[in-house]
Amino acid sequence: MSPTTPRVATVSVIVPCRNEERYIARCLDSIVAAEYPRDRLEVLVVDGLSEDRTRAIVADYVTRYPFIRLLDDPARTPPTAVNTGIRAARGEILVRMDAHGVYPPNYIPGLAAALQQTGADSVGGVLVTLPANQTALGKAIAIAMSHPFGVGNSYFRVGVREPRWVDTIAFFCCRRETFDRIGLFDEALARDEDSEFNGRLIQAGGRILLVPNVTAQYYARDSLRQLARMYHQYGYSKPLVARKLGRVTTVRQLVPAGFVLTLAAATLATPWVPAAGAVCVAAAAPYLLAVMACAIGAGYRAGLRTVAALALAFPIVHVSYGLGFLRSTLKLMLGSGRRVPPVEMPLSR
Repeated sequence: MSPTTPRVATVSVIVPCRNEERYIARCLDSIVAAEYPRDRLEVLVVDGLSEDRTRAIVADYVTRYPFIRLLDDPARTPPTAVNTGIRAARGEILVRMDAHGVYPPNYIPGLAAALQQTGADSVGGVLVTLPANQTALGKAIAIAMSHPFGVGNSYFRVGVREPRWVDTIAFFCCRRETFDRIGLFDEALARDEDSEFNGRLIQAGGRILLVPNVTAQYYARDSLRQLARMYHQYGYSKPLVARKLGRVTTVRQLVPAGFVLTLAAATLATPWVPAAGAVCVAAAAPYLLAVMACAIGAGYRAGLRTVAALALAFPIVHVSYGLGFLRSTLKLMLGSGRRVPPVEMPLSR
């Protein structure tokens, strides 16, 4: 290396997974093809004791690529898997990459360069959501998870044209010392642990950058049941995150819960309060019109079946999220939630 050649930082990629036999090979193939020196790269696949062929597939990659390691996550949750990877990582820069994703060759070098050149504390790219299958329902779910009507101004899902500072990203790219300073991911959260960590990072004066020139392709869920479960968990986690941070990070988190609460309260009150029926109609009618308009506008190129599926997917996203949010809020109000401090880095590595 000549004196003028920039030093290449060591990078540890952390891939949490469980029962991902359909996707893990595509994910690892894309990581292996990264435009980053292999002698400066390690890949830690942290498996939650998969019951399908995931471990066998990863084991094959371990034998072929010395920089890939397989670690166990007995707790079987995303935050514990990520924390296991962080503790085992040897790199100066740590990058989380989801097993459900496929990454272009510039993903790792692009994020590492942005992290080193911008002064950001964490950097992420834009998710391009792909259908899990080519059915009308598969296409509709992918659209719902990446459309502004479905996910609001979640910039890493809907995309940006210029780099911008944001409140959260999908997958982190951080210096290792960031975790020494901020702590690890909250293992009490079944989902949305990244939002809680990002909120803590911002409260500590950190900055999070979303860069549009780095993208990842992410495979959406393949059934309405899985979609509902996913967004119910997202909604359920938000009050827990808000309690830990002492604030709600964005107004968009409150909208689905407010809508569901309004409809439920108005419906229940209708037999005793005649005006409640009008409130219910006033809330539901514009929403249903918006659902149909967005379903037609976003899905018409894929066909009428996709439009019809999208007219179901949008409400499932919103109602599942809202119900999860309200359920979690009620449990907290009744005192059934417990406070869990952030997970700290170990004193020795």
